[in-house]
Amino acid sequence: MNIKKNIRIALMGLAALVFVAPMASCTDEPDAENYYTFTGEMLSDYLNNRAEYSDFKTICERAKLMDLLATYGQYTCFLPSNEAVQNFLKDRGLSSLSQLSDADCDTIARTHLVANMYSTFEMTQDRLSTANLLGRYLATSQGVDKDSNAVVYLEGTAHIYFEKTLADGTVVHQNDSVENGIVQPIDMVIEKSNSYIADILRNNPKISIFYGALVATGVREQILLVDDPTYNKRDYPLYRYKSHIRNEVAWVPDTKKFGFTVFVEPDSVYEAKFQEYGISTDNGSTRALYDLACQIYDPVYPNDVSAEGHKFENLTDSVNPLHRFVQYHIMTRYVPGTSDLTALIVPEMKEAFGFETKWVNPVDWYETLLPHTMLKIEQLSRNKREDTKNDCIGIDGDKKERHFVNRRYEAPEYEFRGACVDNTVETKPVHDALNGHYFYVDDLVVFSKDVRDRVQNMRIRMDFSTVFPEVMTNDMRLKGNYRADDGNGTPADDSPEPKNGKNHYFPLGYLDGVTFNSNCTFIYRRPHWEFWSWQGDEWNLFGDYDFTFRIPPVPYSGEWQLRLGFAPLETRGVMQVYFDGVPQGIPLDMTQILTSEMYLGDRFTEDPQLSEYKNTAKEDLAEEQKLLKNLNAYRGPRSCYNIGNNGTQKNYSWGISHMMRRVLCQTYIDATKDHFLRFRVASDGKQGNDNEFMLDFFEMVPKSVYGVDGDGEMEDDL
Repeated sequence: MNIKKNIRIALMGLAALVFVAPMASCTDEPDAENYYTFTGEMLSDYLNNRAEYSDFKTICERAKLMDLLATYGQYTCFLPSNEAVQNFLKDRGLSSLSQLSDADCDTIARTHLVANMYSTFEMTQDRLSTANLLGRYLATSQGVDKDSNAVVYLEGTAHIYFEKTLADGTVVHQNDSVENGIVQPIDMVIEKSNSYIADILRNNPKISIFYGALVATGVREQILLVDDPTYNKRDYPLYRYKSHIRNEVAWVPDTKKFGFTVFVEPDSVYEAKFQEYGISTDNGSTRALYDLACQIYDPVYPNDVSAEGHKFENLTDSVNPLHRFVQYHIMTRYVPGTSDLTALIVPEMKEAFGFETKWVNPVDWYETLLPHTMLKIEQLSRNKREDTKNDCIGIDGDKKERHFVNRRYEAPEYEFRGACVDNTVETKPVHDALNGHYFYVDDLVVFSKDVRDRVQNMRIRMDFSTVFPEVMTNDMRLKGNYRADDGNGTPADDSPEPKNGKNHYFPLGYLDGVTFNSNCTFIYRRPHWEFWSWQGDEWNLFGDYDFTFRIPPVPYSGEWQLRLGFAPLETRGVMQVYFDGVPQGIPLDMTQILTSEMYLGDRFTEDPQLSEYKNTAKEDLAEEQKLLKNLNAYRGPRSCYNIGNNGTQKNYSWGISHMMRRVLCQTYIDATKDHFLRFRVASDGKQGNDNEFMLDFFEMVPKSVYGVDGDGEMEDDL
């Protein structure tokens, strides 16, 4: 490799440290810091000037993508040589490119093109953080080639050459740069499965017991949805609005897809559990799994034990324990890789956006197909005491870490290991489908009494981007460049593909469980690291809104407090909250910050770095918390932060007067039923920015947490 190439790769390594954040696809004019100039070639020139890539060039021409590859932007091209393309054709019994249809060429070309720049130094997760031009994610894993060079594998099969001499003598390298992107030479054509999630589960012999139960219970039929054929983004115009002091533009989502994520125990796990629980397999694995499900779910649903639907002969009944067992393994959203199970990793902070991992692990909560249940997903942090022990072994025999299902370690009485999520990328079978993805887990994923009473008996905090499954399934959560905007706060270009990312608004009927009136606009603002909001994103309501959404389920019936996290600002309005149709207290005024006389006044000291917390006695903090609690308010959480000083400083929500939580209601919640919160505008006229109302995050808090009231006692403020 020559000196120029060494410099080029070194610079790409530096890029990995600076430009890891997901960014949107190209615009006509790039910023200088977002691309690299070495060869003077565009991607189109790169293909035109190298005969060994003429087959892929032909594929791109037939897909009508060469003009796109000739424009400025940020692309990664995973480039198969002619030899790789010919091997692909031969494997399918074809002898010529002419035997491929134009649609085939479009699929192949778009599979290999990603609208973002990725060097191999950045491919450290189990998938790329930007989808390819087909809207699918490419799985990545790390390995070595025959010459012991470190290489990256794609979809467990194709690998990026460290260095390759082509038939014409041309030498190509990984991380080869052009004016509008990076070229990554690969040894074979990449393919993505166009099967449904149910079909790829069927094709994996390692999980035959789970798949047999999926079919026997009829749950397989519940995971066949792909998209809404009636939805067309072109039916909706862009929407201009002003949030606080920023003029912005929002688009409707590009797609309306449905997706599912399945956590699956391999057969070996079930075989061990059958022995542990003393269960015979003489009558088949499905019967054995039913008997196991009875032992777990009968104590959770004792009133259904005598029901007709409980019997083994009625596996498709909603009260059947095996039916419940299978349903609880399936989330009602598409998560393409373990890196998406919790919040975006910010390179500058080396942790999930907004989580201070000295104090907490990143956690997200997701609904499952089992009605009125959720999974708790936890990303392990090396900064926390309990996470230094790693006993998770993947299906490939390697030691694993990072994410667990239903884990808890805050206190000894609540300790529960949960199931470790295996992030192995296998060559075969595939894990990613047209409408879903599955992960192996190393222990049972169940809604047991332990999970209900020990793991989930806690304050449940959810960013609103996780409350609505459609946001993740349609690839909107935490997307875009959180460092920059298009137009510096003025209305962005009307292009549907702004360089730094999109804000979105949602037509009525797009979000399940959500209703609102015609005078309302509901907007998801993409993340910005300096915003006064957790994880940098937020939701806004505008207009004379009357908005209702189904709240996430609580694990058990009882007294719960529902809280809204938000940033009060002078441009916002006033709203009345209702729970299940009943008004709750006085209207919430979003213009009043914690230093207002309505709350703490001058008793609140602005201190984003928490020096006040470090120097304040616990008794004084408890007294202040009780004072705020009587006003139905709390400070922002101590473990949550936004980012200041151009990415060098964490500003903790607890010490910021513009970040707070308000109690929406405190009431008995029946865990077996759906419940709804309604927000109705109560502003006097068009207050602020068209009655602007903000939703940042949502808390559901059991009485065991919020009910502390002794001297010096306080709810933990994490």
